[in-house]
Amino acid sequence: MPRTASAVRTAAGGFPTLRTPAGPVPADAPAWNPQRGSAMPAHRYRPAQDRVEVPLTGRAWPAARIERAPLWVPVDLRDGNQALAEPMDTPRKRRMFDLLVAMGFKEIEVAYPSASRTDFDFVRHLADSGAVPDDVTVVVFTPARRELIERTFAAIEGLPRTVVHLYTPTAPTWREVVLGRSRAEVRDLVHDAATQMARLAAARPGADIRFQFSPEVFNLTEPDLVLEICNGLTDLWEASPDRPVTHNLPATVEVATPNVYADQIEYMHRHLTRRDAVVLSVHPHNDRGTGVACAELAVLAGAQRVEGCLFGNGERTGNVDLVTLALNLHTQGVDPMIDFSDLSTVRRTVEDCIRLPVHPRHPYAGELVHTAFSGTHQDAISKGLAHHARRAAGLGVPESEAPWTVPYLPVDPADLGCTYEAVIRVNSQSGKGGIAHLLQLHHGLDLPQDLRPDFSRTVQRATDDSGQEATPKELWELFRSTYLAPGEEGPLTLDSWSATEPAPGEHRVVCSLGGGNAAADVRRRYEGSGNGPLAAFTDALAAAGHPVGILSYAEHALAPGPDSAAVAYVQCRIGGATYWGAGQDTSVLMASVRAVLSAVNRAKGEVP
Repeated sequence: MPRTASAVRTAAGGFPTLRTPAGPVPADAPAWNPQRGSAMPAHRYRPAQDRVEVPLTGRAWPAARIERAPLWVPVDLRDGNQALAEPMDTPRKRRMFDLLVAMGFKEIEVAYPSASRTDFDFVRHLADSGAVPDDVTVVVFTPARRELIERTFAAIEGLPRTVVHLYTPTAPTWREVVLGRSRAEVRDLVHDAATQMARLAAARPGADIRFQFSPEVFNLTEPDLVLEICNGLTDLWEASPDRPVTHNLPATVEVATPNVYADQIEYMHRHLTRRDAVVLSVHPHNDRGTGVACAELAVLAGAQRVEGCLFGNGERTGNVDLVTLALNLHTQGVDPMIDFSDLSTVRRTVEDCIRLPVHPRHPYAGELVHTAFSGTHQDAISKGLAHHARRAAGLGVPESEAPWTVPYLPVDPADLGCTYEAVIRVNSQSGKGGIAHLLQLHHGLDLPQDLRPDFSRTVQRATDDSGQEATPKELWELFRSTYLAPGEEGPLTLDSWSATEPAPGEHRVVCSLGGGNAAADVRRRYEGSGNGPLAAFTDALAAAGHPVGILSYAEHALAPGPDSAAVAYVQCRIGGATYWGAGQDTSVLMASVRAVLSAVNRAKGEVP
């Protein structure tokens, strides 16, 4: 009788806090899907289409393509900062600001000046220190409250170019629960605040001050209300193409699939008045884990500006990640217009400033994202890198300029300032291709194809036993002890030897062998002949009672130049089984002799 899930769980020791789904299998479920109804209270939640209307028809965004980067606006210093357990002080904020400027960002949200003395002081620091380059615009954030707007304008005194960013919640739940205001009252609240901003800006005729508005929780707000408020502000602020207003439409809390957000953005894109005087901006969060997708589809739908944080810092699950967004464009052949050529420095700086780590699997920036442990992946990457090098040589261009088509690596790590050393790492899941790649990269060994599975079995036994990753140094030691050492350390030893060529094509070897079938301290002289020195040596071995048949042979120098050591590899038939051996020496012939001796000794140790 088959056991129930509950019985299996109990027999296995169980997870008493979990409620294994035990409801009925839906009547219309296919036979291959036995999932059962769970006890999760999904009935408490409403789907997005029941919470907000999206009146778009005839959508165009699915056929669009992103062909240029939007204006990226990092909000690390404001939105990201307010999500930190330890908000940044002025030195950390300044370091982050300088990083953002160095990367090429041209509009940077720097603070919520009315929220804290630290934020106010940082804006004053920027104004007083001359830290803002001529082509960079500072953005400051303010709620729709008169005294806070006044303090915000006090903070920006003396800054050359500023965007004052006004926000207020507009969605029904926020209006009713947080603000306690009706639609009309929220509209009037925004209008009054915007009027005050216009008056304060007019009182500073020499300052370049533009305006931005965010209807917080736009994605849950009635579209007609958002249009009414935004279009009213466009008129009130007298927006023009050379002095546009920014309307920023946040998915403050993700509630729907990304296509719904794209529909909302395209609807606004089509219906905003004086569209050429409006910068349409988006600010996705990542509550559903689809912030990047929301931002990309929003740009397809007409968004021209994207707010987010480096590596996705922010409240709850974070803001959209500008690093991922920008590098996604890079991998599609579109210039992100931001520099990521030393991404590890960017990551370390951000980690130091916000005191939060970047996950090792974080797209593009994580320590493991360019790394393959799987054998099939390693083999494909190794072959891909070799193919890339040949292709670049054939095109007559540096590898850094050749088209990138390496399997499993969507971006060339070198573009991001990374080396190839960590691309392939070896553990018990790894395969022969990756192991061979690391030995060649770090130690100059070019293992023959037929030797690779033989050595791979040795590596896998070692990593299975240890449960640990094998470093390139440890791989070399395994190779040395497995194939090189047996040719130098016995039990059969070569004490002396000489090779002559009495006649063309006729070679003779005289050697002294120790160990073997005799006592370890006994040395005996043997002779052999053949059509080459190696054939003559195997004839001498046969005379000593160690018949060997060479099945394959390969050798190469470990480095350029006449003084380089050589490595030889031989595959031998000994006593009905196949054994590999390897030898290393400045003499190719000596390396070959040691390789044969290694195979003989490995056969004696019965290590195939």
